[in-house]
Amino acid sequence: MDGNIFEKILGQESLFTDRKAFDHGFEPSRLPHRDHEIDSLVKNLVDALQGHIPSNMLLYGVPGAGKTVVTRYVLNQLREKGLELNQNVSTYEINCRSVDTKYRVIQNMASQIYERGDQVIPFTGWPTDRVLETLIRRMDRTGGVHIIVLDEIDNLVSRAGDSLLYNLTNLNTRLKNARCCMIGISNDLNFTQQLDPRVTSRLSQEDIVFHPYGALEIENILIERVETGLKGEVLKTGVVGLCAALAAQEHGDARRALDLLRISVQKAEQSAQNKVDTRHVKMAQSQLEYDQVTPVLKTLPLHQKLVLFSICINEQNGLRNISTGDIYRTYSDACIKIQVEALTTRRVSTLLNELDTLGLIIARNVSKGRGGRSKQVNSAIPKAIDAISLMSDNEPLVNEAALGKYKLQSQL
Repeated sequence: MDGNIFEKILGQESLFTDRKAFDHGFEPSRLPHRDHEIDSLVKNLVDALQGHIPSNMLLYGVPGAGKTVVTRYVLNQLREKGLELNQNVSTYEINCRSVDTKYRVIQNMASQIYERGDQVIPFTGWPTDRVLETLIRRMDRTGGVHIIVLDEIDNLVSRAGDSLLYNLTNLNTRLKNARCCMIGISNDLNFTQQLDPRVTSRLSQEDIVFHPYGALEIENILIERVETGLKGEVLKTGVVGLCAALAAQEHGDARRALDLLRISVQKAEQSAQNKVDTRHVKMAQSQLEYDQVTPVLKTLPLHQKLVLFSICINEQNGLRNISTGDIYRTYSDACIKIQVEALTTRRVSTLLNELDTLGLIIARNVSKGRGGRSKQVNSAIPKAIDAISLMSDNEPLVNEAALGKYKLQSQL
């Protein structure tokens, strides 16, 4: 082969003018269909520009409903206005899926207001109380109003408990020269049911619910991104509408629509075509669904496959929000049918957490009052994918289990 293997691709003319416009982290200059939510945040956070303490807030909504991007947009505007008015406003954004312990959250915030000469706080090793005291000293030194954003806050609470929230809601009683408030972002509307009543009382939060985008709303969002990120007239009629409609079926996820459109354009480029049509969108949809999920399903260990099989077989028979008890009963029956020793309920619970982390299921903790807490589980696998068949293809024992009949099924 003559020449460098990348030369031919680099020589192609791109259909993009700014590929970043389709990134999840891109912050547009305007946010369509979120005026009400922006207004609610502004009316609360304006107190920070007057030296007062804004109320704590919890933002709820399905993934891709704009919670994070709206929060960033408002906080950017808040910091700009603070500089203009000489009001000190500090903001911290922490994703609690990647920073998921009490120690690391506090260490992350304290490190963001590090000044030359300060002692570097290690990622681990200090007592948590020492890190908290360091954070309080640095916040007081900075002064003004500190706004703490905890994205995916429900993940932090489910993994590390609610003691961090108790500490954060108590900060204003310990700060002398500064004030703070907290904004939590969650996909789980029932998130606060996991909290101790004392924490809930201290939060005294304002709630904002972000409704899922409809197909027309997603289409408007895509049109604005197209104007920013693509060359003129590269999309054939119906491309944007199809991307919007497919994403609206996925609970109104705008990020899904952006991914579909971006990959559709890439498919056209890879085919050396200067126009994107609906065929490219369907190719992109197939890639998103199968490329991400299929290899994972095929390579899961046997018992994870059996646990996932138990969820799928229940859903095929009409169950939703499946309890861990129902899953374990079906899983145990499947193990008996294929003559494999079942794992303990505790181990199966761990497997459910791992499947949740992989994005194959959605597991959320719910409070049952005096009955304690329980998990409700639903599959997150796209409907177009036959998970049981895929798992059966390279695992004969799953195929054998799928041929059986289950007591739970007869009750449905």
